[in-house]
Amino acid sequence: MKKLALTFAFLLAVLPIAYSQISDLEKNALLDLYKSTNGTTWNTNWDLTKDVASWNGITVENNTVTEINLSMNNLTGPIPATIGNLKSLRHLNLGFNKISGLIPTELATIESLVTIQLFMNQLDGQIPSAIGNLKNLKELVLFNNFIEGNIPESIYDIKNLEVLHVSSNKLTGSISPTIKNLSNLKTLSLFDNEMSGTLPNQIGSLVNLTELSLANNSFKGEISIEFNQLAKLETLLLFNNKFSGQISPSIQKLPNLLNFEFNDNSNNMDVSYKDMNPITQITLIP
Repeated sequence: MKKLALTFAFLLAVLPIAYSQISDLEKNALLDLYKSTNGTTWNTNWDLTKDVASWNGITVENNTVTEINLSMNNLTGPIPATIGNLKSLRHLNLGFNKISGLIPTELATIESLVTIQLFMNQLDGQIPSAIGNLKNLKELVLFNNFIEGNIPESIYDIKNLEVLHVSSNKLTGSISPTIKNLSNLKTLSLFDNEMSGTLPNQIGSLVNLTELSLANNSFKGEISIEFNQLAKLETLLLFNNKFSGQISPSIQKLPNLLNFEFNDNSNNMDVSYKDMNPITQITLIP
């Protein structure tokens, strides 16, 4: 009986180790990331002799990798294509590093992804055209990189998307009217790019928006009256564009609007002060 009890205790001791193992395919994908981004120079690197579940920033559930969080860890170099082998990955955060190169197209094959955070890096090239395959994606955060090209049309197919933050890049093109599909969107931040064209009226249907940041682009035309439907909007940044006409007082009086910034150019854009909501803070940009 004593021998049986010892055997059972031994099994309990080793089972957690067994459960923390992942497939060779996934482990090799992590090793590729480690090598490609110069893991030996990370602020906190991995002991490759230990189990993957003990590696800094790695979450393992049911013998598969579900999260990578290596933000502010001095990663340098490109993201390897083999990251696409992590088919159960839900959260990827590599923000505040020095990652360069392209966003691998293979990333758009991980349909389990809920958040992608690659902000404050040195990524270039374009957002993968197949990004729309990520139907579970809620956050795409890519600000402060060197990403260029248009916003892929497929991005407007991600109906669960809540945060699209791609500011401070080199994006061009316009906003598609099919943005109306993103009914769950809370943050649309495109400021400090090279985008142009008129703003589609359909933005006004995004009733869950709390932030709409479009400053420092070349958008033109009038601000649609439909924007007065954005009752949850707290931040509206429009300065340094080529807008014309009058901003409706009903937009200026949105009930939750706290930060509203625009160009002080009476020949180009008219703003009514007498109807301003008293809680709204107006910042004039010279």
